[in-house]
Amino acid sequence: MRARPLVAVAAIGMIAAAPAWAAKDPSTADLLAEIKRLANRVEELERKKTATAETEQRVQKLEQHNAAMEKAMEQDTISETEPQLAARLKATETDVLSYKKGKKILDALGDVKVGAGMTMVGQNLMGQQLDKESQLNWRGDVTVTLPGGKIGDSKGTIFTHVRMGQGRGVGAVNNSYSSPNATAFQRPGADNSDAAIDLVQAWYQLDVPTTKTSHMEFTIGKMDPFVFFDQNTVAADETRYFFNQALVHNPLLDAGGDIGVDGLGFTPGLRVAYVNESDKSQVWRLQAAIYETGDGAAFQNSTDFPFRIVQAETTQRFFGGLEGNYRIYGWTNDRATNFDNKRAKHAGIGLSMDQKVDDYVTLFARYGYELKGNPRFDQSLSIGGEVGGSYWGRGTDGLGLALVASHTNKTFRDQSATLDNDADGNPDFGYKAQAFEQLAELYYRYRLTPNFELTPDVQMIRHPGGDPSSAIAYALGLRGQLTY
Repeated sequence: MRARPLVAVAAIGMIAAAPAWAAKDPSTADLLAEIKRLANRVEELERKKTATAETEQRVQKLEQHNAAMEKAMEQDTISETEPQLAARLKATETDVLSYKKGKKILDALGDVKVGAGMTMVGQNLMGQQLDKESQLNWRGDVTVTLPGGKIGDSKGTIFTHVRMGQGRGVGAVNNSYSSPNATAFQRPGADNSDAAIDLVQAWYQLDVPTTKTSHMEFTIGKMDPFVFFDQNTVAADETRYFFNQALVHNPLLDAGGDIGVDGLGFTPGLRVAYVNESDKSQVWRLQAAIYETGDGAAFQNSTDFPFRIVQAETTQRFFGGLEGNYRIYGWTNDRATNFDNKRAKHAGIGLSMDQKVDDYVTLFARYGYELKGNPRFDQSLSIGGEVGGSYWGRGTDGLGLALVASHTNKTFRDQSATLDNDADGNPDFGYKAQAFEQLAELYYRYRLTPNFELTPDVQMIRHPGGDPSSAIAYALGLRGQLTY
């Protein structure tokens, strides 16, 4: 390297030119040390100069790369000539956007609930003085619950229910107060038994918070009133529990006709409820509703909503903390029908309760009393329960037993022997209805797969329609239930 000789020469010259008055001449070793120090300093300056040039080149390349990145990121498409980092960033952005879009879809679908079930029932009706009757019927139900949007802190829900099926099942036994098969596609007395599919429920509900632990519910549309009123844990679902209509709902409302719904069991209406959940183990609810009846239930010739019902209910814990539900309700129907087919105002009160008394035993009771009007029967009491199969190693099975007693209305009892509503000259009933109608039902629900259950069932009906001379009737049935 030529730098060192030059430095040495310069150093020697400087020494030679030193002033004569210097205190002491430097030695040869001192001169060599100074020359070496100066040489190292020059080398350090040259390295810094080289590093500065390289840094300037890197900065220039980085600026060019940034400019290319900015130009590439301005384009949505990915080019083969653009920087690799830009292409990777665009690909990452696309993946993130796809994920967010998919997450939004999943979040929306997470609020959508779909339920589907198909029920098929075969029954034989037997007994002295009866012609043996055998019937099959089937029914399919599909429900969809959708998010209905938000208004501030209020949350909406849209509920739809499609029902399909065919058959009315076996008929009522000798003017009995209830039907042995509540799973029939059409209610008793409906005119048409052809296969059909209908949108039977479509309603909107808005939940409005009032405090941190309470809220209001506003429901409007066509609905099943029994979804909200007269509920019961083990005596309100004919696809899983008891078959007989008298054990599914309050007989005065359902079999007695005070509810006034259409031929499939639904009606338009408006419901308002207040729910207090300050104590999660003891929920309180107060609700009221108005519904159409008769032709109005099928959206014909009415807008006055003559059926009105209010209900107070609570969830309590007894028997060592086991859950129970207790409900009391009252109703009026300005367009009800008496036993003589004359229109009249009816009013009544009811109770419905269910209580767990052991981990796998739930008991229930239901009572109805007609305060005003003259239906064929004016009181009904049902009691029973279900025992879970865990006691015998079949945790998803259930054994149910219930009893019902229905009291005949006094006015009907006095006129039943001669009553001739159709004016054909012959008594409609031909007996004096002076007895309680009594019903007993026993079933065993056997789960074959998580989605399929078979339920053999036997019913015994004594004094059907209040006829003390009528023989005991028996209904033997088998229900198949497929649920998703």
